[in-house]
Amino acid sequence: MKVVLLGATRGMGRSVARELASRGASIFLLGRKPEELARSAADLEQRGAQGPVGHAPCDLLDTGSFAAALDAADAALGNFDTVVITAGLFGTQEQLESDLALAERVLTANYVNTVIFCEHVRERLLARGGGSLCVFSSVAGDRGRKPVALYGSSKAGLSHYLESLDHKHSSEGLTTLCVKPGFVKTSMTEGLKPAPFAGEPDQVARVVVRALERKAPLVYAPFPWGWIMLVIKLLPRFVMRRVGF
Repeated sequence: MKVVLLGATRGMGRSVARELASRGASIFLLGRKPEELARSAADLEQRGAQGPVGHAPCDLLDTGSFAAALDAADAALGNFDTVVITAGLFGTQEQLESDLALAERVLTANYVNTVIFCEHVRERLLARGGGSLCVFSSVAGDRGRKPVALYGSSKAGLSHYLESLDHKHSSEGLTTLCVKPGFVKTSMTEGLKPAPFAGEPDQVARVVVRALERKAPLVYAPFPWGWIMLVIKLLPRFVMRRVGF
């Protein structure tokens, strides 16, 4: 596997990168901070990644950085076949409602610019006969809910796009995996009250890499979240108006 990872210097992205490195994948990292990329690259080389781990700058809020970053990855890996996107922004509903500039950044990064990055990847992978695109969405996008009205809407749009991409291009060799994590204990969720069945990044990483290997189109992680969200999606609207989750 020749894998490009955007957002792999911390949290779930770092755990996915480490899991791939332990399986001998060739890896190229993309991100905003060169010093964090360099540290992560060295760490992955020690964990078994095939060959040197390269890296290049790429900012999810700057679509102009996308093409050059992917060019660098292609040059280093000799044409990548897999792309994993875990990068994104988060804000609580209260934070986003009180700071519309922050809300704009979160919505833009999580939906519009992630889709544009995916379109760059889609074009390249289809031109070489296919490959795998793995993108982290969220269970927050499965149903309109009070605590995640804004953040969840960005993930709902992203999940819709990824499912459509799978329907349209799976016959051409493009595997699209939409990852929907539930509550996972990372720096992004630090300070928030853990939900039931809260997961750990390494636990999620193992689930995601197995799903990549079997070319699954969708995976919930940790596993119970698939059943939890099935129940939530079936709740009547009058119930959703009364509950606070």
